[in-house]
Amino acid sequence: MSHDPSRGRTARTVKRGMDVLGAATLLVLLSPVLALVAAALAVLDGPPVLFRQLRPGLGGKPFCILKFRTMRPLRPGEAPYWSDADRVTRLGRFLRATSLDELPELWNVLEGEMSLVGPRPLLVEYLDTYSREEGRRHDVPPGITGWAAVNGRHALKFHDRLKLDLWYVDHWSLWLDVRILARTAREVLWRHGVATTQDIDEIDAPLPRPASALRGVGQDPGGARR
Repeated sequence: MSHDPSRGRTARTVKRGMDVLGAATLLVLLSPVLALVAAALAVLDGPPVLFRQLRPGLGGKPFCILKFRTMRPLRPGEAPYWSDADRVTRLGRFLRATSLDELPELWNVLEGEMSLVGPRPLLVEYLDTYSREEGRRHDVPPGITGWAAVNGRHALKFHDRLKLDLWYVDHWSLWLDVRILARTAREVLWRHGVATTQDIDEIDAPLPRPASALRGVGQDPGGARR
């Protein structure tokens, strides 16, 4: 990628144009699918249809991410994150396996809070655990898909994901985004690297242990892997 500031600004402007055009087009084309999923969730799992949660965006600034809800609410005594496998609904497993739960994020893209391609917006709880170097993942807008997503996805350890995010930040180009979008389409169709649930210890994520996590009972964190 060139170090010419004007060329960098032009590339970012083109990227934003691609985001707006791509998100708007997909929302229109996929509107029957969005309506069908929303109706199925309302009938089978009840309201709310959408899951909302604060996630760190560009510069670490929080925004409200939108997804289709895939979990039932926490029950008394259940700890966030460690009860994910038990709380994912039957329909939720299908939505996660097909990545349909991510479709509402297209609205986040239109709003300018996300990009089609970029590091996945992880949990706010992770912010204080990043090193200065790892924090650079927020130097670009978060994405619906990204370099880590097409290079192992849910099979990756937490810090391996961060390394791939940093590689993307350092090597970003419009052509790289196009490559990632093409690989994402292929992997979604073939369901490569998808895990509908993932144990916290399995991905080595730096979250509070269950005893402290119990303070969060009543919230729906939506799954640490997401």
